Amino acid sequence: MIPMQTGCSCSCGRATGPRLIFSCSGAADVGELADRTARRLSSNGQGKMSCLAGIGGRVSNLMKTAETAVSILAIDGCALDCAKKSLEEAGFKRVNHLRLSDLGFEKGQTTVNETSLAKVMEKAERYL
Repeated sequence: MIPMQTGCSCSCGRATGPRLIFSCSGAADVGELADRTARRLSSNGQGKMSCLAGIGGRVSNLMKTAETAVSILAIDGCALDCAKKSLEEAGFKRVNHLRLSDLGFEKGQTTVNETSLAKVMEKAERYL
């Protein structure tokens, strides 16, 4: 297991390191919604979206950044949990996980719009 940094070296108790967001970006509509949510969270400054493919490929600098994360959020569109499983296979066990199908979004039947994005954003913000 790869540890995540939880505090600064001065023992003040403050968390240091980035809040990283990894998302499913699959071919289905729920993958698109997961991806758009991660991008919106990142552009709003609520965390930093990072490259899930880089984690799967064990790209050194992306792995090192993830190792220093104070929190990691995986957003998956469906119950296959590809984002979460990819992170776990890379050694990241402390992953906050949001699955859009648990929010009522169904693969192949989800309209990706501001309304659906707002619903997912509300839940995702709680995990950061």
